[in-house]
Amino acid sequence: MKSIFLLFFTIFFSAIKAQTIYSKDYGNKDNPPVIFIHGGPSGNATLFESTTAEALANKGFYVIVYDRRGEGRSKDNQATMTFKESFEDLLQIYKTYNLKKANILGHSFGGIIATLFTDQYSQKVSSLTLAGALFSQQETYDHILSSAKEKFKDDPTKLKQISDIENLAKNSAEYRKSCYDIAGDMNFFTMPDPTPKSQQLRNEYNASIFFKTNYRNPASPLKFYKNESQNNLDNKSILERIKKKGVPVFAIYGKDDKIFSDKQINDLIKITGKENFTLVNNCSHYLFVDQQDEFLKFMVQHLH
Repeated sequence: MKSIFLLFFTIFFSAIKAQTIYSKDYGNKDNPPVIFIHGGPSGNATLFESTTAEALANKGFYVIVYDRRGEGRSKDNQATMTFKESFEDLLQIYKTYNLKKANILGHSFGGIIATLFTDQYSQKVSSLTLAGALFSQQETYDHILSSAKEKFKDDPTKLKQISDIENLAKNSAEYRKSCYDIAGDMNFFTMPDPTPKSQQLRNEYNASIFFKTNYRNPASPLKFYKNESQNNLDNKSILERIKKKGVPVFAIYGKDDKIFSDKQINDLIKITGKENFTLVNNCSHYLFVDQQDEFLKFMVQHLH
């Protein structure tokens, strides 16, 4: 009787745990699967799901979106925000949708999770696509602060702010946030010349249920830096190793996504090969909104 109770409790607890992960699929299950991994910590997949998931599915893919445990619509106060937990969430997605292999698409911080997952579970990954994804974090932070020093060279207040950021612990949530805050001050995440299509997508998102459920958990970065020893990573060597394991690596970045230096972009091109890399004009960090047609074209070209 006791063993039956324990079995019931285990099944019940597993079901509750699985339900903490918000996910949704788009398209025909017989098409090549693509799993989108959103940015963060404290991000969610609402923007991609609202604007692009169905459009990508209409190009002949089976698209799955989800919010990581403790982030967005997957609210869970017990979430630890570690990479191990992120991998468990992703493995749950494979199980939920009966996937043996899938194409992994990582955006921003999601690119780090996508890269580490692909390295550890390469047998489950058909391809890895980095879309405006982080891959050498300290180089990004150094580039942001160096650019800020030049832009604000005649502003003593801003220069003091930059100096204060440089003196923060580089493996801290405060350092990461401060770097991105000053990048925002320089419009590093902003599309230079919005197009009618990009404006329409943004307006539709802002009026949608996805915008209303765009919850960003402020505790996520704090938990991540507290609980995850692997942070502020340089994954270039891991990307090389993934290629040697036989998993194709593709990358698409916005030319105006200025959190990445020219050196970083050139380093990435050397890893992927020019044929597997695209740099999109008039395009910043959210490239699937800024230049959705170019993004979809890239996905079709490389994943079909």
